[in-house]
Amino acid sequence: MYIACVQDEGDRAARRRFASALARHAGLGETVRGEPESWERLLRAALDTVTRLAPPGLPGVLVIDEFPYVMSNAPQLPSLIQHLYDDSQRGQAPGGRLILCGSALSVMHTLLSGTKPLRGRAMMDMRLNALDYREAARLWGLDDPEAALRVHACVGGIPGYRPLMTGGPVSADHFDTWVTDNLLAVDVSVFTRTEVDYLLREDPRITARALYYDILSAVAQGAHTPAKIGAAIGRDSNAVRYPIGVLESAGYLTRAQDLIRSRKPTLSVCDPIIRFDRLITAPHLGQLELGRAEQVWRAAAPTFRSNILGPHLEELARDWVHRFAPDELGRPLGFGTVGFGSVQDNAGRAKHDIDVIATENTRVHLIGEAKATLARRGLPDLERLDGIRDLLSREGHDTTDLIIALFSVTGFTPDLARTAASRADVVLVDLPRLYGIA
Repeated sequence: MYIACVQDEGDRAARRRFASALARHAGLGETVRGEPESWERLLRAALDTVTRLAPPGLPGVLVIDEFPYVMSNAPQLPSLIQHLYDDSQRGQAPGGRLILCGSALSVMHTLLSGTKPLRGRAMMDMRLNALDYREAARLWGLDDPEAALRVHACVGGIPGYRPLMTGGPVSADHFDTWVTDNLLAVDVSVFTRTEVDYLLREDPRITARALYYDILSAVAQGAHTPAKIGAAIGRDSNAVRYPIGVLESAGYLTRAQDLIRSRKPTLSVCDPIIRFDRLITAPHLGQLELGRAEQVWRAAAPTFRSNILGPHLEELARDWVHRFAPDELGRPLGFGTVGFGSVQDNAGRAKHDIDVIATENTRVHLIGEAKATLARRGLPDLERLDGIRDLLSREGHDTTDLIIALFSVTGFTPDLARTAASRADVVLVDLPRLYGIA
């Protein structure tokens, strides 16, 4: 038996709808007269029914989807389920399997934490992650890696967006039309302003959404610490710590640490569609509501390339090192911890940022640079990374087996390609290689 809970539905209406679903599942029609039963009686009846109707030798299964919605008006449900579980273990209640689902990650995670009633009673706690970028390209049917990169930079690897849109762009040349027809069209369901508002509504802790919007905008625009976020939105850093924590637990912000220098972790927007909305849609909402999607998109092209496509390529480059490079570069044990870093050149009085770095204790296995600029990567980029390797060695890091990787959306100059071919420690990764096409 499967039932999906409804947002903003009262407790009585939710119990009546559950009772109707149960009656329908039992083959009794779906008309429920009078006052619906209590949640405890409904749950017992549902588990008893699915167990009785299950095929021989198989357990009955009850699935309650969007469980946080019904919990908002019936917070006693986890405790009732605990008692049902305990009674079932003693043979005093129906058996079967109960699956609780929900898209509010923080609420679902809290169900099994600390001293909560269901702590220690779940056989499985499974989080359905987004598809990786190669899987997403196959889902969208994208053979053009540049088009696949751009689509992933906008909507990530969430499968549910695919059937809501007008297909995928067959090539990078069709990408602009795809954006204006879908993400920037105010009358379609995937208009990013509508979608982000829905995402924030999923978490019941997010009530004053204006503050959360401001924080997401500040992070997307480059404010990566609570102090900088507070300064950007005109609030004290302490005033934004709780909403930042909520956005982190909901899966909308992520925190990462510099792998070389011990500095405070930096925050970033980890949901591509939220980042797109905050940088492209939100600043131009008035013009989009007037139907000027094409004009807005043309004007936003520099923002998309520098603030969305560039950082996204860095993320995919790190994902490639973590997920695919162990097999493709003959390092079956992997490269250790993959992230970003920075190194200080005291002699040159400069700090060098490293887009991609893989470390294991004091060993640095890989450093790389990922750029989505129109210019091809050349020898100066390799020379810069050679210099960074020397700096890391002088700081005491083991770089004996270090690989230098260069990632580019537009390819590499002939002199760099020739040099890389003569050096076993240099890897060039263009878009076809990033996507496993070549």
